[in-house]
Amino acid sequence: MSKLMALEDAVHEFILDGSSVFIGAAHEALIPFAVVYELIRQRKKHLTFCGPISDVACDLLIGAGNIDVVKVAWAGNVSGGLGHNIRRSQERGIPHAVTFYDYSNYTMALALHAAQMGLPFLPTRTLLGSDLLKSRVGYELFTWHGELLVAVPALKPHVAIVGAQRADINGNAVIDGPRGMTHEAVMASQHVIVVCEEIASTEDLERNSWQIHVPSFIVDAVVCVPFAFHPSPCLGYYGRDTAFLGDYHQQTRSLEGFQRWMDRWVGNSHDDYIAQLGTRRLATLSAQEKEGLLQWP
Repeated sequence: MSKLMALEDAVHEFILDGSSVFIGAAHEALIPFAVVYELIRQRKKHLTFCGPISDVACDLLIGAGNIDVVKVAWAGNVSGGLGHNIRRSQERGIPHAVTFYDYSNYTMALALHAAQMGLPFLPTRTLLGSDLLKSRVGYELFTWHGELLVAVPALKPHVAIVGAQRADINGNAVIDGPRGMTHEAVMASQHVIVVCEEIASTEDLERNSWQIHVPSFIVDAVVCVPFAFHPSPCLGYYGRDTAFLGDYHQQTRSLEGFQRWMDRWVGNSHDDYIAQLGTRRLATLSAQEKEGLLQWP
């Protein structure tokens, strides 16, 4: 049975108000910005944002008022450093105060892995001596055979939204390039939405089944949206739009600037977003990515 759904329908059905949503499993690549914009359009509320590194996705959702809680290893704007909406939220409660839970990339992966295994926690040594032990995450120190360790509580998101270059209509997905903690995220979450650039035939994927990184049996919905990850990169399709992210950083310095940016870019649909970007800009990003692949050693 086909799991292919429209972007709007998948967000409406699987991401409810109050959900915890895992975004950015592949770190700085394949960040599903098309879903982030749709969350804003549908005015989803009281979300918990989870993820390692998701560029400005978290900052956007905080500014739009969708998020109450953030569980991340890093949040901001890779091109500009800080995220202005994050700062306004923390310093002035605009649009409202947001609660942060601080992870490292490694402890987030451990937390997901613990949930995947059905365990309440997994141990590590890595946080010893770190201020992360003061985080609201609930890290606990314990001693095992005389050795001091840290217990990392399990993290089980309601929905993982993961990116892939190709997927079939059943949900089998192939990810080229870095995958980060995609495996841990999809195995730990209650529901999984795969966002891809193109639909491949099941026969083609089955002939090379070793390439399938997300299996269909854990996927609830497949969303095929060209340029779904812009401005983050999608290996083999388009590069990172650094200028776009730099412009976002400059415009969102003020609340009024952020509202103008939202009015222009979020719009009514993903098609509007693509039209605003323009074919020339998208063709340039695609050409730069292909040139970079040709130069790869």
